[in-house]
Amino acid sequence: MPLTFIDRLQRRFGWLAVPNVTITLIIGQAVLYMANLPTKLGMRLQGVSLDRVMLDPAKVMEGEVWRLATFMFTPPNIGPLFVIFYFALLHLFGSTLEQQWGTFKYNLFLLVGYIANVAAAFLGAALLGAQVQEIGGSKLVLASITAPNSFLYLSVFLAFARLYPDFIINLFFVLPIRIKWLALLAWISYAYVLVTGNSMDRALIIATILNYLLFFGGEHVREWRQGQRKRTFQSQAKRATAAARHVCAVCGISSVESPRTLFRYCSKCSGQRCYCPDHIRDHEHVIDKEPVV
Repeated sequence: MPLTFIDRLQRRFGWLAVPNVTITLIIGQAVLYMANLPTKLGMRLQGVSLDRVMLDPAKVMEGEVWRLATFMFTPPNIGPLFVIFYFALLHLFGSTLEQQWGTFKYNLFLLVGYIANVAAAFLGAALLGAQVQEIGGSKLVLASITAPNSFLYLSVFLAFARLYPDFIINLFFVLPIRIKWLALLAWISYAYVLVTGNSMDRALIIATILNYLLFFGGEHVREWRQGQRKRTFQSQAKRATAAARHVCAVCGISSVESPRTLFRYCSKCSGQRCYCPDHIRDHEHVIDKEPVV
């Protein structure tokens, strides 16, 4: 079996793969979540502000380069109960993908998604900055806007849903639902944000889709071709079935015109000669003469 591009990469750079990277990401997010919790809950104790770790391309260009790494550990802005549910799902999705693909391919999936999201964030900031320039007439600068990491981690969910579409998850801890339907809702929300969102959101969604297609696009193409072949075969079979109808050799009535008529074939006539009930016993037998040698 010929080696794929990913197989060749794994042979050369497989030693760089980091095992259990999902746990590392979850621990980093959990630490920042707890550090920010006093601020989130409005306590007097001053917590850590997440604004210092989120990805802001304009701030990165000003020298805050740590944002390129720390934004991966930005926790979701949800309550404590739901954040536990979020971390449990992220661990389930990520660890399952690592077991299914292997450590290197899963690392590569995250790395490609990371690079695509960072590039999309800078592109989105540049596009928003260009709009400011167009309005104000100032020179082109990157708009100061933060890019969330939710699109990157959502790609992990989409990959899991692709591999295990019938996996059942208890939505809100109660309602069982197949994960493929949640993935469908995610794709629908992507389409909605592509139409109504700003340049940053659109760029991040496109980056996520490209990362997904890089790993699953070939499978979708093969499935589409198989579906095309199946539909073509079914169409041909349907036409062949429709063409195979019974026609009385005497009166010419057919099964299409009279679908309830019981047609019979005469055993004394040569070949497959069909007759309706009125002529099966009242017809002249047709016997082909044998050729003279």
